[in-house]
Amino acid sequence: MGTLASELGPHADRLTEQTRVYVDANVPAGLVGFMREVLHWDALFVMEHDDLRRARDVEHYRLARQLRRTLISFDRDYLDDRKFPPAESGGVVILTAPEERGYIALLKRLNTEVFQPSLVACTVPFEGRKVHVHVDWTGDTIPPTP
Repeated sequence: MGTLASELGPHADRLTEQTRVYVDANVPAGLVGFMREVLHWDALFVMEHDDLRRARDVEHYRLARQLRRTLISFDRDYLDDRKFPPAESGGVVILTAPEERGYIALLKRLNTEVFQPSLVACTVPFEGRKVHVHVDWTGDTIPPTP
């Protein structure tokens, strides 16, 4: 028997058609609000949970996978494959932009090009993968829809 999260994670996919993300502490609350209110994503924001807000990155990485959520962060440390092996990930998206307007544009693009088309085929489109999404991102690391 596993943990509560590992046992319930697979069932969560069937309960919602929303994009499910785990948002790290370094992402501003305004962007989390945009994810929820405009993009209609199911965003678990660690800053809203006392037991998660001070957790180490490895805990966030592990928990995001257990909960079958794509980890969204600004923290490039997650790109270190030795510390954060891709195969042990529920998917990681690192966002980089010069200002809030740029982050909003990147989130909209992820929503239309990755998360929305994949709702039918794959509930965790970046599972086992990492992508660094920035203003010059060509989208070439978007996983193909099965």
